[in-house]
Amino acid sequence: MTKQELVAKMQDGQAWVAGKRVKLDFGDQGTVMLDGAANQVSEDDGAADTTIKVGWDDWQQMAAGQLDGMTAFMTGKLKVEGDMSNAMQLQGVLAKLKG
Repeated sequence: MTKQELVAKMQDGQAWVAGKRVKLDFGDQGTVMLDGAANQVSEDDGAADTTIKVGWDDWQQMAAGQLDGMTAFMTGKLKVEGDMSNAMQLQGVLAKLKG
């Protein structure tokens, strides 16, 4: 899946936390902003309530169900900056995108 496909799928699935801005930072692969205030997903960068830093390959494994989000966090493959509760809520949102 490309980042553009990810953005489209997340927009279609309304993959955001209501009223919150959560940024997925894929490092050299760029960012995806899940803007629950504007109800949109984009490749914009900017201020966010929570930033989730994860490598693109690790993200792909998580999306495919091959890597558990909590395992990724505990092993340092996924880092959360800001409000941790938004990251926890996002886990449920992303579960809806599988399949």
